Amino acid sequence: MLPISTKNPSSSHPQPPVARGDVWHALIQQASHLTVAQIDAFVARLANALLAASEHVSDAKEANLSYNAGQLLKNNAYSFYYLAAAAIAVNFRQEIELLESKGNPQAAQQDIALSLVTYEEMDTKLALGRASRTLELANAEKLAALNMRLANLIECESLSIAQNPFRPEVFLKTMQMVWCEFNPDAAAHHLILPLFRTDILFDFAPIFQALNETLVARGILPDLQESYRIKKSLSTSAAEKEAEIELKAEAQKNDVAQKLKKYFSEKAGQFTSASHRAGAQNGTEGSDQSHRDVPASAVDTKLFHYLADLQKSMAIRQMVAGTQDVMRLSQIREQMPELVSTGVEKNTLDLLSKIFDSVLLNQDIPRQIKDLISLLQVPVLKAALMDKEFFFQEAHPARRLIDLLSKYSVSVDQAQGVNDPLFQAMKENVSRVQWEFDQRVDLFDAVVSDLENFVAKEEAAKEEALQQPIKQALQKEKFTQAKFAAKNEVALRIGTGEVLAFVETFLENRWIKVLTLAYSVKEEKPQAVADAIKTMDDLIWSVKPKITLEQRQEMVSRLPAILTRLNKWLSLIKWEDADQLQFFAELAECHASIVRAPIDLSPERQLEMAVEVAQQATERRLAKRALEATGLPAVAESDDFVDVVANLERGIWLQFTKKDNTTHNVRLAWVSPMRSLYIFTSSQKEKSFSVSTVELEQSFREHRAQILVLDKVVDRALMAALEELPLPAELTSD
Repeated sequence: MLPISTKNPSSSHPQPPVARGDVWHALIQQASHLTVAQIDAFVARLANALLAASEHVSDAKEANLSYNAGQLLKNNAYSFYYLAAAAIAVNFRQEIELLESKGNPQAAQQDIALSLVTYEEMDTKLALGRASRTLELANAEKLAALNMRLANLIECESLSIAQNPFRPEVFLKTMQMVWCEFNPDAAAHHLILPLFRTDILFDFAPIFQALNETLVARGILPDLQESYRIKKSLSTSAAEKEAEIELKAEAQKNDVAQKLKKYFSEKAGQFTSASHRAGAQNGTEGSDQSHRDVPASAVDTKLFHYLADLQKSMAIRQMVAGTQDVMRLSQIREQMPELVSTGVEKNTLDLLSKIFDSVLLNQDIPRQIKDLISLLQVPVLKAALMDKEFFFQEAHPARRLIDLLSKYSVSVDQAQGVNDPLFQAMKENVSRVQWEFDQRVDLFDAVVSDLENFVAKEEAAKEEALQQPIKQALQKEKFTQAKFAAKNEVALRIGTGEVLAFVETFLENRWIKVLTLAYSVKEEKPQAVADAIKTMDDLIWSVKPKITLEQRQEMVSRLPAILTRLNKWLSLIKWEDADQLQFFAELAECHASIVRAPIDLSPERQLEMAVEVAQQATERRLAKRALEATGLPAVAESDDFVDVVANLERGIWLQFTKKDNTTHNVRLAWVSPMRSLYIFTSSQKEKSFSVSTVELEQSFREHRAQILVLDKVVDRALMAALEELPLPAELTSD
């Protein structure tokens, strides 16, 4: 049920109708005023975040960019304020004009020209999309109410979030646009995208609330409860389904947080406040960095010293003998039963042992990366003992390190093995944790940043190598779409059965090629398609019976121009064989027979000819359908695998099984604009190949392709462990 109470006291009395333009004007003023009022605080938070980021980035160039950008924003806050205040209302107005210019708002999303965009543009769109979805989820019900009221305002059945002129994406795109205008250094334009977080951005709740109230004051759906219930029962849009999935994910996170709080409560003592704060972090609060540096005295001193000695001895053993036969936490616990028999230490060790066991049993992670992850067990245990936020926060640096190693584990070239540069970077950072980690959890931050920067450089090199395959794939997709459009145009003409047999054969065998060529050059020569279609239609018209003298005279006068255009197009596809001579001979005979027909036909004979033509057309149409039914394979019905392929995103890894039952791991590097082609790369960076949508769907259908589950391994392992580990007996009575 919608939580916003926007029922006006006077809602029982119908409000007089209002001009739509006046309502839009009021909404723009309201949204602009509430946004501009928050810009100063937003600028201050953004400047501080940029300066803070410069201190945590290991790449000197990136750190310098962040620092300079933060200083620029801090010293010129009013300039940014001035640009943003002017741009926000303009962008709202543009969005409204775009919505109003579409006769059908449902089609507004589809009027987008397909073009090849750079990776930077794609990454910007993805970053804005991710940030927007987070804000949409946080304000889902207020936005749902606003969508319904705006739909009522423009008199359409429904309006999605993507069509709402005041959706969060508009605010974010405006701020990004203003930032690019404000900062002349193009290299710094990407810096603020990761900072579009709820703790830095505006507070959108009062903005959407005020917009709803503005509409209610004008009598637009003052009471939405019944309307919302009916709409919900009638249909659920794709956007609503996505929001429902995200809401379930949030509910799952909250459930995990509650279980963790219960698991560590009372036993955790000084850590309960940290648990509470981390649980609340599911809302808008970020991590308190200072809380991470918990002194060793917060943990049993004897246990802490034991773990420190064990960590150093494992590091020495690894340096001498490699990563083979590293003990699991569950085995380590058996060697120190007197140190972890009760209390928070026992609960932490039990839970973390389950997590590592789950991660190290993941069959998708290569053995050599599992060996590296196993070396982190003791340092991570120490970090978790000092900082219970490890269990509550996905973004905890120790968790992120394990997730990074897992996520990019299959990117290591198995042919190079330990000599692979990525593996070497992973090994060096794991060794750094082994040797240097003592009491400062922020060491994990530095290690994660270093590994992420290395991966980013490798990804940039891969993207550069993919430019040529992408160009070829785009050309292939463009040709495929052109051929599809050409076949459709021809099918529309011959599907009636009224086209003469030899002309029908000509259209299917030759003119489809002509139309494909015309569609493929549509961007450069937009008139080509219209001319090719007109030539086809004129040809079909020229061979239809001409009943009257006027019709025959018209045919004779138009025929030279038709044949000239026909020959021009056929020369472009280089059709010059014997079939061409045969076709034009039949065409000439057909035209001659039309001209030779009796000059005067009685009405009765004209009717008979019309009936004969209609009957022949019906027979040909039925014969054609019968042939298609027996000669073509049945079209596969849509199934779950169609959705699986449609939802694949760049960066995901798949495992293909070959005919000899060997497996091959590949990464989805690019998806074409029409999602008809997918380009994959392997850990051998120079190799890439493309797969069509149909082929990929069939591979999943035949279980020759499967998704490798490599992301958020700690999160999944934690949820599984909480299901497996019972709560302490004294805490289950609630």
